[in-house]
Amino acid sequence: MKFFIDTANVEAIRRAHERGMVDGVTTNPTLVAKEGRDFRQIVEEIASFVKGPISLEVVSEDAEGMMKEARELNGWIDNAAIKIPMTWEGLKAVKMCAEEGIKTNVTLVFSPNQALLAAKAGATFVSPFIGRLDDVGHYGMQLVSDIVEIYNNYDFETEVIVASVRHPVHVYEAALIGADIVTMPPAVLDKMVNHPLTDVGIKRFLADWEKVRKVSR
Repeated sequence: MKFFIDTANVEAIRRAHERGMVDGVTTNPTLVAKEGRDFRQIVEEIASFVKGPISLEVVSEDAEGMMKEARELNGWIDNAAIKIPMTWEGLKAVKMCAEEGIKTNVTLVFSPNQALLAAKAGATFVSPFIGRLDDVGHYGMQLVSDIVEIYNNYDFETEVIVASVRHPVHVYEAALIGADIVTMPPAVLDKMVNHPLTDVGIKRFLADWEKVRKVSR
C-alpha cells in the first residue's frame, strides 16, 4: 500500500517524508487556502523532495476550462496528477487528459458507478471519500471494497486512493481490502505509530536496563 499525505503544508509533508512514509501528496483548494501562500510556490517546494504523484485540483466546471487548467498545472512539475471532479464535464476532461498523457485523479467519488465511469474514462486514480459517507450514516469502506472488486473484475489500471480519512482504523480497513493508496492528514499518520502497550514496554525495558547498569558498576 502507498501512503499519500493530504495537506498543502510543506513542513508537515517534509516531516512525513523524512520518516520515509510519503509516496505522494494530495492537495485541494481548501488545503491550499489555509496556507495563505502562492499556490505554485507551494507546489514547486513540495515537488523539490516528493517524487511521487502530487494531486493538484482544477476549479473550472466545464471540460474546456478544466483542460486549460490541467495543461497549465501539469506544466508546473513533472509529477502532477490533476484532480478533476466526478461530473460529466469532468469525465470529458479526464478522457482528454488520458489522450494527452496527463495523469488524473477523479475526486468526490461516492458510488461504485461513479468509480466505474472514471476508470472507463481513463483516470489514473479515483478517490472515494469514505469519511464523508460515514458522516451521513453510510459505511464508507464498503464503497472501497466494491470499487476494488469491480476494478479487479475487469483489470482496470486505475488506482484507488482512499480519501477523507479520519483515523487510523480507516487505514487498517483499507489495507485489509487491498486498496492501492490511502491519503491521510499528517495527524492520522502520527497516530498510527502509537500504542499504549508500546509505551509501557519501553518504560519497563529502560527501568530494567537501569537495574542492570547498577549491578554492573
